[in-house]
Amino acid sequence: MRKVTSADVARRAGVSRAAVSMVLNGRAAGNVSADRQEAIRAAARELGYVPDAAAVAMRTQRTRTLGVVTDAIVTTAYGGDVLAGAMDAAARSGYVTMVVETEDDPELEQRAFEALRRRQVDGYVFAAASMRTYSVAEEVGSTPAVLANCIDPDRSHAAWYPDDVGGGRLATEALLVNGHTELVCLAGAEETMATGLRVQGYQEALARAGRRPGPVHPTGWEIADGHRAAMALLTGPDRPTGIVCANDRVAVGVLLAATALGLRVPDDLSLVGYDDDVNVAPTLVPGLTTIGLPHREMGQRATDALLERLAGGPLEPAQVAVEATLVQRASVAAPPF
Repeated sequence: MRKVTSADVARRAGVSRAAVSMVLNGRAAGNVSADRQEAIRAAARELGYVPDAAAVAMRTQRTRTLGVVTDAIVTTAYGGDVLAGAMDAAARSGYVTMVVETEDDPELEQRAFEALRRRQVDGYVFAAASMRTYSVAEEVGSTPAVLANCIDPDRSHAAWYPDDVGGGRLATEALLVNGHTELVCLAGAEETMATGLRVQGYQEALARAGRRPGPVHPTGWEIADGHRAAMALLTGPDRPTGIVCANDRVAVGVLLAATALGLRVPDDLSLVGYDDDVNVAPTLVPGLTTIGLPHREMGQRATDALLERLAGGPLEPAQVAVEATLVQRASVAAPPF
């Protein structure tokens, strides 16, 4: 079968080949009316037209590829959603993504950027597994770059990251609205950026409810950390009725400790997790009320902004906190007294 050409698309849409080129190469804004743009895209879909990538690259001086560099996303339970969002956004605009994981090794990261630069990627997305600061590598040079799930400490690159302060508030409010007054926050590792932000949200929620600052226990991120902290808290003189957990794994540890002590969740103790880990939160009995982080949205919005810049638009160094959500399941109820 003869290969479909841009001339075939032009004839089907009733426009010039120049118009087809501008629309399919992202240069239609201000040059081709909206109805003709839609007609061209429809004709291309109907005919199954696929542009010659080599010819497009020569004509536009672009490869229509994006380099996506990550620290350790591929090995996390939910971080892959950041990549999925970035890849979806890229594919909608006809871009291919090249993903490299560096295992948080500076030498591997440098080699990754050098390899992507040799392949002449049009732009970069750096996606972090967890909230952190990230200084963009010198190897990026003047190539447009954006950040997802992290913040440039110099604020010189646009970044989309989770609103962990808002998430901490939501987790705490989920207990307050059910009448809990004896609350405790089991915080994550103190050196982690997200920990301080979530604790800030916890204290803000208490202040908004007219309450004094609540107790915070540095705990960690793992099931054993939650179990150890909960055994101490639940056998002490001032047993809480509600616990805000550093993440869903810590909540599992608390649930195991409560069960071992003969306490029922949520009848005797209410729990709120964080992360909405698909391998944990919905499979617990009872299902875990938790905070869902906008991983996919962060990757998508960061990549959309990068693509807009590559199409000729602005790329301001905005710092955007993307809203977290409360995922309500069955681990929260009114206190027992």
